[in-house]
Amino acid sequence: MLKKLASDALGLSDIGKIIEPQDYDKTDADDYVRHEDNEKIYFLIKTKADEYCFTNLAIIHVDGENAVSSKRTLKRYPYSHYKISNVLLETAGRVDLDIEIKFQLGNENLSIDVDKKQIDKLNDLYKALVYISEVTRENDTMLELANQSLDKAVTVLHNARTNETQLADQYKQLTEFGFQWLESAFHQYHQKDFGEVYEKYINN
Repeated sequence: MLKKLASDALGLSDIGKIIEPQDYDKTDADDYVRHEDNEKIYFLIKTKADEYCFTNLAIIHVDGENAVSSKRTLKRYPYSHYKISNVLLETAGRVDLDIEIKFQLGNENLSIDVDKKQIDKLNDLYKALVYISEVTRENDTMLELANQSLDKAVTVLHNARTNETQLADQYKQLTEFGFQWLESAFHQYHQKDFGEVYEKYINN
């Protein structure tokens, strides 16, 4: 009930409004941020029905059926599981009241309408999301190269002229090294926290 009154006080409509940090506690999404894991909100868009919360660890979508219903569905999209891609920003025409930011989260497509008066702030979010999509794409490439280099090492060993005892020992060593190599590459290129990106582009 208090959250509903807070929404009314923020003057929300079907067109999204970018919420200021001092008003994050007036949103439903704030209740689902994992503060215990040092999760922090960097950007939040709210309509009467929906909330789109951008944290350093995930995008949280509080999905409302409609503006008058109190029923909500919580959807959480960790960056480590849902890669951001195809980020688009559609600016407003002369008669339009809103601008639109669109992007893909894994196989999910999100499209958010925002008050065109807030285009400067939405530009900041657009730049942050584009940067995150570029980083994750580059990280995927590096992980693939790490896998390919290990495959080549296995091929070289397989083709090497050596006796069975030596081959078994070398395979064991390569398997142990390979696991450590891939684990190290995974931790290096599988990024979970993008707080630094948001801090770079979002001016709160």
